[in-house]
Amino acid sequence: MFKSAILILSGNASTSILLFARNLLVARLVSVEDYGIAATFAISMAIVEMMSTLGLQSLIVQDREGDDPALQAGLQGFHLLRSVFSGAVLFGISQPLANLLGIPNVAWAYQVLAVVPVLRGFIHFDIYRMHRSMVFLPSVLSTSGPALVAVLTIWPLYRLFGDYRVMLYSVLVQGFTLMIVSHLLARRSYRLALDGTVVRRALLFGWPLLINNILLLAIFQGEKLIVGSELGLEPLAIFAMGMTLTLTPTLLFSKSLQSFMLPQLSAVKDDEKQFRYLANVALEASLFFSVILVLGFVFLGAPVVNFLLGSKYDALVPFLTWLAILQALRGFKTGSSVVAVSQAKTENAMVSNAIRVVMLFPAWYMATLGYSLMAIVWLAIIGEFLGYVASLVLLKYRIGLRMRKSVLPILCAFAILVLAATTTFQPFGSGLMAELLTAGALITLLLVCFLTMKDLHRYGREQFLQKVTG
Repeated sequence: MFKSAILILSGNASTSILLFARNLLVARLVSVEDYGIAATFAISMAIVEMMSTLGLQSLIVQDREGDDPALQAGLQGFHLLRSVFSGAVLFGISQPLANLLGIPNVAWAYQVLAVVPVLRGFIHFDIYRMHRSMVFLPSVLSTSGPALVAVLTIWPLYRLFGDYRVMLYSVLVQGFTLMIVSHLLARRSYRLALDGTVVRRALLFGWPLLINNILLLAIFQGEKLIVGSELGLEPLAIFAMGMTLTLTPTLLFSKSLQSFMLPQLSAVKDDEKQFRYLANVALEASLFFSVILVLGFVFLGAPVVNFLLGSKYDALVPFLTWLAILQALRGFKTGSSVVAVSQAKTENAMVSNAIRVVMLFPAWYMATLGYSLMAIVWLAIIGEFLGYVASLVLLKYRIGLRMRKSVLPILCAFAILVLAATTTFQPFGSGLMAELLTAGALITLLLVCFLTMKDLHRYGREQFLQKVTG
């Protein structure tokens, strides 16, 4: 189990680092405005992917019949149909999207991107089915390998094009490589089927995830669309890079936790005591990682930005701590989401994200009135906080999870966020002594927070003993 956790984390980390490196390389090589255009490619891809995603990869892990070849063939057939539809939608909205962002001459690039969802439609689901047996290497390689290829293509593409097209063709290469690698690493032959029973089962499981993904689309890309359309491409580039810096480690952890904990939680979903224990482990792990993320940006954010991106992204530095707090609150919800999905309560994440989406309306209104980017970030933080509270309430009343053990870890985690937020106002003054006092207070709170996470301690000890004795 310990080896599986390390494999998942290292694999997801390598993929995230490689894709992050691609973004950094493109940002350093092209102008800020061209990077703003490149950032819109992620927006357009997210629009079609999130609007049609049904969590089929999770279903094949969670469902009791996930090993059935007929079910796998039906899911693969339905996935291909969904992906072709996604590509057609992206092609259809290309011109309106380009017009909205004020770059009508770039519509052709969004039309080219429409090929990527179709390529992903041919992914072999065997790499996900093997998660049921805690075999993760094929899925790790199928994501990290294409990411490496995508990075290696950046310099040749820059020499060839020298502008935002570098990102466009890198994304295409990554999508094609992912499709090929998933087939090379599969154990079963690839079969497609359109089975009405499988489609109904997938829709029953996935419709809340579909709505949730539409909400995530609004969350992740809505603010970018607001910034790009109301404030311009350069503020969009600053905001998009800040989100990339802070969201990348959050998504890395979220994906790793789901891959590792979902099979374990699903296996004991009918054992109340064991399920409650593992659910608490997931909740505490989410809190602990998220506060570490915030501390990392408080201590290292500014020098990292200056080193990686240079002076042209200096305007990003004042936003880093606030964006890290925003992503930490999103990270808090990861444990709640994994626990809910293991019980097929896929509506939980949908409800908590709907609360976050509501904050987009005042954000758009404030942007039209000329308010700064910081106001949009603060509204997003309020939305994520309310969404996290909602996720805990749903766990308690829809799944019956007792929250008593979580009270102290949650309070300690929020104390860290509050102190991190106040560092932007320098509560201890300025100078070396003030920085040392701030660092000492934050590290002390982190240690106290960790000491309250008793189920996470127990789980760590058990896994360590298994490794030593096994």
